[in-house]
Amino acid sequence: MKSWNVEICDVTLRDGEQTPGVSFSCEEKIRIAETLDQIGVEVIEAGFPITSPYEKHCVRTISHLDLDARICCLARARTGDIETAIDCDVDMISIFIPTSELHVRHKFHRPRREVLAEALEMIDLTHDHGMQVRFAAEDASRTDLPFLQEVYRKGEEHGADLLSFADTVGALTPMEMWETMKELVAHASRPLCAHCHNDMGCATANTLTAAAAGAFQLHTTVNGIGERAGNAALEEVLVALHMKGGVHRYDLSLLTPLSRMVTQYSGVPVDRLKPVVGDNAFRHESGIHIAAILEDPETYELFSPTLVGSMRKFILGKHTGKKALEHEIARLGYHLEEPQICRVLEMVKDRGEKKVDLTDETLIDLIKLVTEGPGW
Repeated sequence: MKSWNVEICDVTLRDGEQTPGVSFSCEEKIRIAETLDQIGVEVIEAGFPITSPYEKHCVRTISHLDLDARICCLARARTGDIETAIDCDVDMISIFIPTSELHVRHKFHRPRREVLAEALEMIDLTHDHGMQVRFAAEDASRTDLPFLQEVYRKGEEHGADLLSFADTVGALTPMEMWETMKELVAHASRPLCAHCHNDMGCATANTLTAAAAGAFQLHTTVNGIGERAGNAALEEVLVALHMKGGVHRYDLSLLTPLSRMVTQYSGVPVDRLKPVVGDNAFRHESGIHIAAILEDPETYELFSPTLVGSMRKFILGKHTGKKALEHEIARLGYHLEEPQICRVLEMVKDRGEKKVDLTDETLIDLIKLVTEGPGW
């Protein structure tokens, strides 16, 4: 398989922190950034320094950590934003402007080309200080294609190093992303970036589709946190790149520990059904499934839990089969005869149907009840 030509820009420390109610301390940002760097993420967006003096301090601190990842920060196309970003000693400044008629009309109340002309001056200012520029079109997915291409063409003329396409409100389906990104890549002389939100549940799919269509830099957040319904999830994108894109350079074993870290720092819980890092991602109850997994885990696991730093777990309940129960009994160090196993299985199923939590302690109690009688 030919490896896709992509890199990751993780925006957890900026877009992820814009999740309502979330605020990372500088120490927490450092730990997240260090882990992202260990995974092999190429670009870390450390924050939005104009937000506050403390935010600026955090961005500057991360830029001085001597990480392998390039450090980026966000700035509006305003002189004050750019100067503040420059003071942070980052490698790249992401300068964004709204490009859709809807956004420009309500945020600027001026013609779009005036807004664009001012932004181009900010690209020049940033380059004058020796920093790379990612020129980002906000609400690009709802911008008419001719004007969007003009924005990117003008950005290229002023030396923008990367051109970013933001599906700001998650408006696209994968097929729409494919068609749009193919057209943009075909006419651009600079690498394209895909920044996808999850309002219709398509963020990860749109990001991967953008990559397949030629986008180079893919934007993610840990656990998919972010505004409203969040962003494309780092763990989902990296596993998909590993499984389908021929990209094997990232240390995926750190994904689950990083997920737990961000959950703790953000206070935003991960749904148990969340792909890759959810509690149920490698949990199995069905007797048919577990019997097959005991023969070969690939029967019901696309990838091993150890790949992403997790563990497989069998759950006892209504759907438990005899082989699964035998495995769990042996794991606890017990050996039962066939009639005893069948009796325990009956009690396990009965408790499962009654929604009783079947922990190891509960199973041991059932084993003792069958083997030692009610008087134990």
